[in-house]
Amino acid sequence: MRTSKRIHVSDRDRVQLDQLVRNGNTPQKVALRARIVLLSADGVPTGQIMRRLGTTTPTISRWRNRYETTGVPGLLKDRGRTGRKRRIEEAKVREVVERTLQEKPSHATHWSTRSLAAAVGLSPASVQRIWKAHRLKPHHVRTFKLSRDPHFVDKLQDVVGLYLNPPEHALVLSVDEKSQIQALDRTQPGLPMKRGRAGTMTHDYKRNGTTTLFAALNTLDGKVIGQCLPRHRHQEFLQFLRTINRQTRKDLDLHLILDNYGTHTCPEVTAWLSKHPRFHMHFTPTSASWLNLVERWFREITEKRIRRGAFKSVHALVAAIMEYLDAKNAEPKPFVWTASVQTILSKVRRANEVLETLHYCVHTLGFASTSPGNGVPEAGGRNRGSFGRRGARRIASEVETRVATPPILGRGLRL
Repeated sequence: MRTSKRIHVSDRDRVQLDQLVRNGNTPQKVALRARIVLLSADGVPTGQIMRRLGTTTPTISRWRNRYETTGVPGLLKDRGRTGRKRRIEEAKVREVVERTLQEKPSHATHWSTRSLAAAVGLSPASVQRIWKAHRLKPHHVRTFKLSRDPHFVDKLQDVVGLYLNPPEHALVLSVDEKSQIQALDRTQPGLPMKRGRAGTMTHDYKRNGTTTLFAALNTLDGKVIGQCLPRHRHQEFLQFLRTINRQTRKDLDLHLILDNYGTHTCPEVTAWLSKHPRFHMHFTPTSASWLNLVERWFREITEKRIRRGAFKSVHALVAAIMEYLDAKNAEPKPFVWTASVQTILSKVRRANEVLETLHYCVHTLGFASTSPGNGVPEAGGRNRGSFGRRGARRIASEVETRVATPPILGRGLRL
């Protein structure tokens, strides 16, 4: 019988190896290596170690030699391996990324994995892995709108100031109209939800008329004053203002946050407001309806009560809206505004920097390629050919100079 190579194990290492063997949390491969070293240190023959541990001679020799070379730490982890060689070259990966960012297919608005794979000579799975590694999602698009109101900062400070620091002895009401709410009835009854299957409803519908929901959200306690009216004119808005006047305490001033819809500033409304001095109007900037908190409440009632509903008449729709309104007012929960003016202006500043830079690159420098993630133009785009290193440095310097210029927030307004 072959005998094992006798190795010397210090008392300190023996204690550590015994702990690895006895510890139930030790990985089995590490425990096997520790047993091999302990048995070899005790002079157990190689064949007997093979039978006891159910392993092979090369495995015993490998870990015995590894212990002699690196000690106990060498038993705890495997040596690094080179791994499989890359099947896709770096140049091909760069081509996929550049074409995704800088080009569009001639027959579509954006690339798909299959269309780009056919263009670059790869498989769709390879293109998908490259996109995932570089966080590219051509199938996604996000919408945005920057306000060009020349008094954007003043209106922003006014509205956010009402949210964060409301005046004393006053109510702050976020007011708006949700117009043209359709009373839609499905052409066929849907199936209820069950295990493993979502509820169903037909995609087509029958229109049974419309209504307009006027709402005033109390930013303090979350209660809503609501009224459904058939049309969306200044007459209906005046009627809703009278409703607000009746349903609020007469000793409190009312600060109303509204958008710039024409009915809010027509002469009839202005004349009525002059006779009711406790009403104070605060208008959001143009293209900034996100500043109005009641829009968030409109989203909730749309998702939770209107969108999936089936209404055979306008009366049924109005009844459903008022039922939802009463239920919410019974247990109101206010929306809490947390964004400061400085935070909002910093985001608007960054957005304007990107837009100004892209506009400058397209109309002055003659290219529109952007680097991923930050909107800064990148030289060597395929739209206008390669610029080379010298051209890239020139473009980068011009872009940095352009970005360093204070961005414009509307007509002549700078931050």
